[in-house]
Amino acid sequence: MDTIYALATAPGRAGIAVVRISGPDAWAACDHLTGSTPEARRTSLRLLKDAAGRVLDQAVVIAFAEGASYTGEPMLELHLHGSMAVWNAVLRELSTLPGFRPADPGEFTRRALENDRLDLEQVEGLADLIDAETEAQRDQAIRALSGALGQVVEGWRSRLLRAAALLEATIDFADEDVPVDVMPEVSALLDEVARALKSELSGIEVAERIREGFEVAIVGAPNAGKSTLLNALAGRDAAITSETAGTTRDVIEVRMDIRGIPVTILDTAGLRETEDAVEGLGIARARQRADRADLRVVLVEGGVHPDISLRDDDLVLNAKADLSGGPGISGLTGQGVPELLDAIADALSARSAGAGVATRERHRIAMERAGVSLDEAVSLLDLDHDTADLAAEELRSAVRSLESLIGRIDVESVLGEIFSRFCIGK
Repeated sequence: MDTIYALATAPGRAGIAVVRISGPDAWAACDHLTGSTPEARRTSLRLLKDAAGRVLDQAVVIAFAEGASYTGEPMLELHLHGSMAVWNAVLRELSTLPGFRPADPGEFTRRALENDRLDLEQVEGLADLIDAETEAQRDQAIRALSGALGQVVEGWRSRLLRAAALLEATIDFADEDVPVDVMPEVSALLDEVARALKSELSGIEVAERIREGFEVAIVGAPNAGKSTLLNALAGRDAAITSETAGTTRDVIEVRMDIRGIPVTILDTAGLRETEDAVEGLGIARARQRADRADLRVVLVEGGVHPDISLRDDDLVLNAKADLSGGPGISGLTGQGVPELLDAIADALSARSAGAGVATRERHRIAMERAGVSLDEAVSLLDLDHDTADLAAEELRSAVRSLESLIGRIDVESVLGEIFSRFCIGK
């Protein structure tokens, strides 16, 4: 296997730049640049020199032994001064060494997966952690990176394998008296896993929303102050405001962090009957986005509700409270805006509490497949104990579906998509 190298920190001017090297000859790079390799996991301040003996930089060098590094391979980190000229010079010198090549995007992490340093769910968690913008996303990614889903899956897997082994024992001793009836234990194990699977499946949608962001739509009649409210929430002029009704034709999106929760606020076209073809398209799009939104802020002006069916969780507010002088909200003066932000945060926090450790569509599909196999096994056992061999095979199929969650099998189809999102040095 080639020895790979890359800049692991962001390119550009910085206080420190880290070059990462991994592979069978990683320590040989240290010998080439510094004359020797420091003791594993001990920092050492060294002068880095090229083949002609010219000093490239003074750097902190850390060596990691095989099996004790991020990738599981012999590995080296060079902590350089953060000058582009410095790290470019070091990378050029590494390119002259035989068997060395620049790393592909995500290749360090892929090697960690291949060497069992991380499972697939942890790799996905690392990608999410790199992309995290809010506290809720960071917390979710940390759970994934720590292997929370893998621990849950391992518990389900061990129970299903135990149940399959008990069933196979009845097959092996079919012509003999089995001293203990294993069916009660098998039924209890299957019921426990089935309930846990259903619970986890119910939380995937919320977990996905935390990762991708909740959508909150502002809806109301034309000129009800929707765009002004969006600007007040965003703290900037994100949307054009005008006294002329029908100014907003398309959906305007502003991404925000509301009490650590990722939220995209949607400003939609005013809801009314119109003969203007372009405005009509905007209104149709507004209705579609409002229907799909996780939460809606409905602005009511003069006691007249907009032409939309209300949902139980809609936040219904009197618009333009600065003009009416009563309770409600005003994007112009800021009246009610802090309270609205709190209400949005409270509503979405309550939903976030139901999030599970599974966070992706791939996870949902694998768990649903496992659930189908599990249900089939239960049906076979309810039908006839003589079908125990078929039920045991269904349980093993469920186990294989669960193993695909954490990358033990059937992962090649998803690896390319996952690692394409990583930076070069990761």
